Amino acid sequence: MIIGAQLYTVREYTQTAEGLNSALAKVAAAGYRCAQLSGAGPIEPAAVRAIFDRHGIEIIVTHTNPDRILNETADVINDHRIYGARYIGIGSMPEKYRGSLEGVKKFVEDFRPAAREIRDAGMCLTYHNHSFEFEKSALTKGRHYMDYILEGFADDELQILPDVYWLQYAGCDPAQWLNKAAGRYDLLHYKDMLPSSAQPQACQLMTEVMDGNLNWDAIFAASEAAGAKYAFVEQDDCNGNDPFECLARSFENLSKVFGRAK
Repeated sequence: MIIGAQLYTVREYTQTAEGLNSALAKVAAAGYRCAQLSGAGPIEPAAVRAIFDRHGIEIIVTHTNPDRILNETADVINDHRIYGARYIGIGSMPEKYRGSLEGVKKFVEDFRPAAREIRDAGMCLTYHNHSFEFEKSALTKGRHYMDYILEGFADDELQILPDVYWLQYAGCDPAQWLNKAAGRYDLLHYKDMLPSSAQPQACQLMTEVMDGNLNWDAIFAASEAAGAKYAFVEQDDCNGNDPFECLARSFENLSKVFGRAK
């Protein structure tokens, strides 16, 4: 499996072409050779691609505005051809669909045509989870919302991009979920979790991969069994630390397991 950087971690530094160039220089120096484009400013795709190429970093997947995926599907596909990226990502379910089974089913209904158009273009739509997709109740017949998302799209219409932190936060076993639908997880998000003594008991801090309390031996084994090709390091909140140093620390830890990027 190849380790990449989720650039949402350094989003504050990628709002201009100049900022993106400086950020990628640091990401490349940390050892990353591929990334997820997410949280960057309004930079033309050709300019983005040129900056990535300058630093020898490949764009594998994005997080793209869901409204554009839904309503400007052909343009989004063309942008990804310029990026050289096969995977087009939804970073989170739009708010209007959340909180009910009817809403989740409507999300599936609305996005299935775009998913098929993306598939027919030789690409793949991906969906990144948080914790709310794992709610369940009598109204969901005791099942998770994620079950309905998985079943609502064919295997070649939607890949799930599981975030192991949010799976754990939701009270799930990340390894168990990775084993549940092997083949639907080409891409993963890796981040670690620690409790916070300085904040309310329910708060869990994001931390560098393998520096927290997640069961990484089980996660690594399940990642391999699921057929994952890439794992992207993401740390939405670096708790006041330098996000580039956080990315570098995670890469160094993971390199001891998977070897350094070629």
